Amino acid sequence: MIYVSLFTYNIGRGVVCMSAYESIKKSILHGEYPPKMRLTEEYLAKQLNMSRTPIREALRQLESEGLIVSMKRGVSVRHFTKKDIEQIYDLRTLLEGYAAAQAAIHRTQADIKEMSEANWAYEEAIDTYFDTGSTTIEYILEINHRFHDAIIKASQNQHIYSHISKVVVVPLIFRSFYWFNEYQMRHSLDVHKTLLTAIEHQDTERARASMHEHIYHGRDQVLLNMDTIDDSYTKTT
Repeated sequence: MIYVSLFTYNIGRGVVCMSAYESIKKSILHGEYPPKMRLTEEYLAKQLNMSRTPIREALRQLESEGLIVSMKRGVSVRHFTKKDIEQIYDLRTLLEGYAAAQAAIHRTQADIKEMSEANWAYEEAIDTYFDTGSTTIEYILEINHRFHDAIIKASQNQHIYSHISKVVVVPLIFRSFYWFNEYQMRHSLDVHKTLLTAIEHQDTERARASMHEHIYHGRDQVLLNMDTIDDSYTKTT
């Protein structure tokens, strides 16, 4: 099986279409196109300096992922309510908890090595961020995704990718890590270590439970800061 990272913007299409898709998705995830903002093919074609054909294809893909919704003219960036957040995180918890349990059954030594290296890099990035400020939240988030990718890969279930990819965009949009203080960030690292130990020892229930805790921790930070997040988006529109 070939596994492609959930957390990249690669959709396996033509280069031009992929560029449109990646550019628009990145702008949504980074808040440059905030929730409820109306987007048209004309506007995006001008912004990205490309024809409307790849824009149209990119918008179809983004709508299928639930990031945008159709309007009478154009589309708008989807706004997620607190109920949406709760339901989507519940679904992600089930999927990634299952992936962690399956990883505990099927993992290889190569998988353990990959997870260990990602976790070591994660700890180093956190230390650097709080000690010297010479790394970024974006980099920490990237390393965190590498760890999660390694777990899903170790599950040896290709179908998990297609399902998780539809729910993982919400934590990316709300960037729960931005609301973590040092204690919460290091708690996330501790849960990573517990996950790694459980998977290495083939303890399926502990792996599942640890993943549940990890994801719900991120969800709680998003819900706690929802009003602040909505206010920040409102000021950009």
